[in-house]
Amino acid sequence: MCDNNSLIINTDWCKGCGICVEFCPKKVLSLSKGKVVAEKKEDCILCGQCELRCPDNAIFIGGKCDE
Repeated sequence: MCDNNSLIINTDWCKGCGICVEFCPKKVLSLSKGKVVAEKKEDCILCGQCELRCPDNAIFIGGKCDE
């Protein structure tokens, strides 16, 4: 079964610009120590605005398949 419904953050790529934080309609994201974090991940509606707006491609909605 595939889990393709999760918010994934690559903090190595995040430059801490905060654009994703501003566009998150549920205020799931915040900046901590210059990097984005999902403080309220359970509130995420997987709308993809963070993924769309991130200039560093550090955030995506997806997952992986394990079989």
